[in-house]
Amino acid sequence: MPPPLGAAAPAPAVTAPSFVHLALSTRLRVPAPRAAAAASVPAPHSSDAHDALLLHRAADVADRSAGLTSPHPNFGCVIARPQRETDSADSLVVGEGFLYAQGTPCAELLAAQEAGEHARGATAYLNLEPGDCYGDSTAVRSLVQAGITRVVVGLRHPLKHLRGKAIQALRSEGIQVDVVGEDLQNILFEEALKSCLTVNAPMLYRAAFHVPFSVLKYAMTADGKIAASSGHASWISGKASRGRVFELRGRSDAVIVGGNTVRFDDPRLTARHIEGHVPVRIVMSQSLNLPEEANLWNVNDAYTIVATQRGARRDFQKKLARKGVEVVEFDMLNPRDVMSYCYDRGYLSVLWECGGTLAASAISASVIHKVIVFMAPKIIGGLNAPTPVGELGMSQMTQAINLIDHSYEQIDRDMLLSGYIQPIPDLSPVIPSMDEIPSVDPEISPYETNIISFYKTWDTFGAFSNFSPHPIHMPDENGDSFMWPSVEHYYQAHKFVGVDNPQARTIVQEIKLAKSPEEAARIGRTRQKRFPELVRTDWETTKIDVMYRAIKQKFSTYPGLTNMLLSTAGSVLVEASPHDLFWGGGREGEGLNYLGRLLMQLRSEIMGTFPASVKVGEAA
Repeated sequence: MPPPLGAAAPAPAVTAPSFVHLALSTRLRVPAPRAAAAASVPAPHSSDAHDALLLHRAADVADRSAGLTSPHPNFGCVIARPQRETDSADSLVVGEGFLYAQGTPCAELLAAQEAGEHARGATAYLNLEPGDCYGDSTAVRSLVQAGITRVVVGLRHPLKHLRGKAIQALRSEGIQVDVVGEDLQNILFEEALKSCLTVNAPMLYRAAFHVPFSVLKYAMTADGKIAASSGHASWISGKASRGRVFELRGRSDAVIVGGNTVRFDDPRLTARHIEGHVPVRIVMSQSLNLPEEANLWNVNDAYTIVATQRGARRDFQKKLARKGVEVVEFDMLNPRDVMSYCYDRGYLSVLWECGGTLAASAISASVIHKVIVFMAPKIIGGLNAPTPVGELGMSQMTQAINLIDHSYEQIDRDMLLSGYIQPIPDLSPVIPSMDEIPSVDPEISPYETNIISFYKTWDTFGAFSNFSPHPIHMPDENGDSFMWPSVEHYYQAHKFVGVDNPQARTIVQEIKLAKSPEEAARIGRTRQKRFPELVRTDWETTKIDVMYRAIKQKFSTYPGLTNMLLSTAGSVLVEASPHDLFWGGGREGEGLNYLGRLLMQLRSEIMGTFPASVKVGEAA
């Protein structure tokens, strides 16, 4: 990363700069005809301190959602009334909100509702540009209807199809929008920008590198050992540090270990003291030389994936499959390909809790972005005692990897060291002139079949997802009209509707009250696996009809969605979930794609080209 324009090059021996300085040096530059032209950074104004503090607060509010459901872009909104000379930053705030998960009310709507009439003429502070997908403009509409006159944005959205759209929409409504690094350019915003980058590091890394944000975590003694010479490793760190590890797991989509960790430690890898999101456990093992019985093979509370070399111990693979463990074969098992696979599954954040050999391999493959080390005040010695990172091929200290923006924290008797191997990427582009007209993509051909894929609700056509935030009025288990929070809530609940059992009725109520589609899906799937006798006997033959009724009601309720669906005429719709081989298309197109097929059927019915009496299963 080059130094700021106009600044002298750093001396070779200085410590690596923090990622916030790297980001600001890129974002605060002013386009000039020569590379040597200096950036013009305005001096701070008195109001800038309040802006910076409130933007930092928006990032802190956004972070409240981490770990409650599977990680997603963290959005926070703080609404503050116009400043007076006697106001402190706290006294300015009239409303706050954060996005709990996909399919729940957006941060801007929640903050505007809390602020009420106090929002008129106020300023909204957003850590991240709203991620309004096509067909859902709730965030922008909420700020406009609330009477907000100014919006301060920390980061433009990292995804290209969303970047700048909400900002443009707000400005078209006459709202002043100030973006850090573009409209707000002084030293006071450094820490505010740092907090905005940090709270959405997983999404930024994913967008920049096409792999999930990966954190290597390990505990070691003061002499750098992660276990005794015998392999015994319980417990190096103290109870408080282990509690912090549970929190880290609760903020991750997946936790990765190697075969030795399974053989010697038999871990559970759960966030045991946190209710809600539980990460997927991934075991990397080339030979599948793993124990027949292990805590990770119990998938009642957490899902387990075993990644292995193609053809390894097929008999053992079948045994794992019977236990509910998913086995994924790779032509050559390595950290880079496993991270690509995790990217395809939609993961944002992965925690590596592996031994030194696998850690070294992951670092060498450049898939580790951050390191978190718990150092215990203990000495165990041993020439053969394992260390946290194996051979990296470095022979001189000048080759050592410097941690960027490292920090220390005392946790009871232990010391926590954290730092970044690769700086958090800031993907904000140079803003073109306002009158520049975007060019048409030259690769698009009207003469070729177009395939439109959707999976996460932030995708371009993410509103097609059954997880999208579109409530629907449908009958409940008693036949009464009920506002289901999402199609997924309705679908999961109907696995148990009509079963004459009090426990089944309790599960239906749990799903109806789930705070997000992710929670509804988690409840429905885990209860189905744990209590198969409570699932309606005709479920396998009726689930397509249940889903179709729900999505048909969804599209008839929201005309904008119908227009979006009709805009895809002539295109093949694919639900791109890589692991759902029934509703999705699968990783390599091996899935049945029933959700995509239902949407195409609905599109044809609306256009009058497909008989409503013919079902998808019959047409397939």
